[in-house]
Amino acid sequence: MSTTNDMIAQLRAMVQLTQTEVQVARIRVSQARTEAVRRELSENARNAERRTEELTRELQRLGGVADVVSPLVGRVGAVVKATVEQAGPVDEALLGDLTLEHQLRDRAVYLRALAEAAKDNGVTKLAERIQKAHEATIEWLTTVLAEHALGGPPALRPTPLQMVAGGATRAVSLPVNFAREQVSRFAARLQQRGDQVRTVVADTAGRAARFGEDARDVVVTGRDAALDRAEEVSRREGATDAAAALHEARTRLGALHASELPIGKYDELGVNDAVSKIKQLDQVEDLNKVIVYEEANKNRSGVVSAAQTRHAALAQEVVGIR
Repeated sequence: MSTTNDMIAQLRAMVQLTQTEVQVARIRVSQARTEAVRRELSENARNAERRTEELTRELQRLGGVADVVSPLVGRVGAVVKATVEQAGPVDEALLGDLTLEHQLRDRAVYLRALAEAAKDNGVTKLAERIQKAHEATIEWLTTVLAEHALGGPPALRPTPLQMVAGGATRAVSLPVNFAREQVSRFAARLQQRGDQVRTVVADTAGRAARFGEDARDVVVTGRDAALDRAEEVSRREGATDAAAALHEARTRLGALHASELPIGKYDELGVNDAVSKIKQLDQVEDLNKVIVYEEANKNRSGVVSAAQTRHAALAQEVVGIR
């Protein structure tokens, strides 16, 4: 009787958590980078709904009271999760998803052990299926996080708020930070030199103003011309770190010129030729450039999917997924 009660308790908890999983999957659909990922997430949501029904049936078969509150709690929990995570970067949101999947997988393992002890084949088989399903999702989320760690466009797009929280504006604000550091450095070095201090600091502050204007241009206008200008000014002023950061910003926004891509004469390639060239790329940075450039320009789904698949394969190598 004690084992049965334990199974009922676990089934109830898993119904609530699985309902949360359903809602999270639906939310993630809107963040899918490609149609293939969108279909996969939609299928995940449907599969989670089926698991909720199966868990509920087993719960009722064991004499557990049908819990009409858990699904509501699950939906509310997902909404709260989605709202709260907007205040943090996308990787933290994905780590939260991963924590949920690990909990469901671990509860399935425990439920399976309880069912085997009770010699309940129905619950045992269900727990086995659920365990495998969550192991697959854990692997997928681990891959997405690895893609994010490698600096490339992952399967899920961050929301605008997550882009800011995650530091997407860090690159364009770097010139201002650089200039501030320069002001402090020169002031400390020349503080005993009288009038020279004011001259050098004023000159450096002027650089800060110019860099700041360029950074604000990038943020406010979002235009490729502003990015080019900011990078050009940074290089001219000798701010190589700032120029590199701005170049990265151009890469992430798809604002590179075709001549800067790792595939020659890219704009002249048809879908099949582009896909063939992409499959030969073995550097994450090169794939990042192609994916974002393609999305910002022709946005051919076949090309984006091929690049995303290649990117995911490299990410899986990093985390040891075969």
